[in-house]
Amino acid sequence: MLKWIKRVFVFILLLAVCLVVFFYINVRDRHPGYHVDLNIHNDQPVTLKVGFAAVSISPTIADKWTDANNDAQYKEEDGDTYEDLNGNGKFDPIWIAGFDNKRAANGIHDELWARTIVVDDGKSRIALTSIDAIGFMHDDVVDVRKLIGAKSGITYSVISSTHTHEAPDLLGLWGDSYLKSGVNPEYIDHVKSQTAASIDRAAANLKRAFFKFGINENDALAVVGDSRDPQVFDPGIRIIQAMSMEDSTTMGTLVGWADHPETLWSDNLLISSDFPHFMREGIEKGIYSGDSLVREGLGGISVYFNGAIGGLMTTKPSFEVTDIFTGEKYLDPTFDKTRVQGEFLAYLALMALDSSSHYEDKSSISLRAKTVNLEFQNPLFRLGALLGVLDRGMNGWMKVRSEMAAFSFGPAHFITVPGEIYPEIVNGGVEKPEGQDFDIDPQEIPPLRDFMKGDYNFVFGMANDMVGYIIPKSQWDTKAPFTYHRHDAPYGEVNSLGPETAPAIHTTLTDLLDEFYQ
Repeated sequence: MLKWIKRVFVFILLLAVCLVVFFYINVRDRHPGYHVDLNIHNDQPVTLKVGFAAVSISPTIADKWTDANNDAQYKEEDGDTYEDLNGNGKFDPIWIAGFDNKRAANGIHDELWARTIVVDDGKSRIALTSIDAIGFMHDDVVDVRKLIGAKSGITYSVISSTHTHEAPDLLGLWGDSYLKSGVNPEYIDHVKSQTAASIDRAAANLKRAFFKFGINENDALAVVGDSRDPQVFDPGIRIIQAMSMEDSTTMGTLVGWADHPETLWSDNLLISSDFPHFMREGIEKGIYSGDSLVREGLGGISVYFNGAIGGLMTTKPSFEVTDIFTGEKYLDPTFDKTRVQGEFLAYLALMALDSSSHYEDKSSISLRAKTVNLEFQNPLFRLGALLGVLDRGMNGWMKVRSEMAAFSFGPAHFITVPGEIYPEIVNGGVEKPEGQDFDIDPQEIPPLRDFMKGDYNFVFGMANDMVGYIIPKSQWDTKAPFTYHRHDAPYGEVNSLGPETAPAIHTTLTDLLDEFYQ
């Protein structure tokens, strides 16, 4: 009897050791000692050099499948079948991120891109890249930085995600089950290499340039809703047009707005960048109503950066979008609705440039960037990291490495935020609603844009990391009674690092901006 007890004890001990090793491997620091601390001030205006590039990051769809009951989830028990196009005897899915698990891609509607603008003032060279993905974790950003060629001479890089809900899972949350990562290892390696290639190509395309700046503050409210009180938006469209000093042709544009690219919604099975595809196409190639050209495009490469989309900002199926040229209304989540939305946004951006006379032919780059540690409080995220569903390294006990930055060239000033920040933290309007989990006054005040001193203040969300929702602590709400007379808990908290995230990020960014403007 004693012998059997010893054997069971040894077995349990070995199992415990194996689990500890397994958990350690999954949460080990992927980049030990990695740290960013840059403080660059340049007050000597020069003619800037600018380069653009767009490199495809579209996946290969190896197999297609038949959705027997039209639930947009691949389940063999429902009678779903697949076509083994690559002949390897198994289903090879590309899991689409953003809504439910098991949403396997069935084709590609439009290319996904890594689009980059590189700006150089002779002393510093920054690369600003936007990838068509739901998110890209900081460990992956560092991997890309290590792939950038030395000849590109990049001082600092920003890699932001458009947050499209119709692209492959790069975070791990949308696989075959909640306990299996949805990330395809070959595909994420492809994204990393192609993103680095985009930066290298943009750096190789540098030419002397001058800029035109435009902004439309509110008209885009017509195509975005706020699904959570308080009703606070970040509706401004900001655009920068870069033109060659040699012949005044457009090299490219940088455009920022804030909305979830999920207009196609949860039943769509085609890879797409959602409305950013149509917005970029409209800016580059022009806007048509039927066969009639309504507004000429600018040419070049358009790079779209998403902003303060928490709350959440969305164009959901119950939100109607109207074609401003035909008057036709769209409610159901179709590509036509998404096209009308994207073309409307492109039209507003182009009209903002038309109505602007703000040109700059000389400026300089200033930059403040730093590494920060954030608390990993969410128990589901912790479990996901321990199990390897979330491929997220930790550099301390339940702490993750992240990064934030402020930079400027000319009248355009930028901050980078590592997730889906609520607009009230950016523009003001944080509340203390009855039913809040923490009996506190608003913490994230004043709003971040109050600290920014540019004429065109851009906020890049999902930039150099993806930590989920950044929710004002005074609005944190997981326990009944719920805020704003809800019958159940609001969405957001389940996909956040925790209630301390917003205060930490707000404090870091306000301190960083103070240092930036010294």
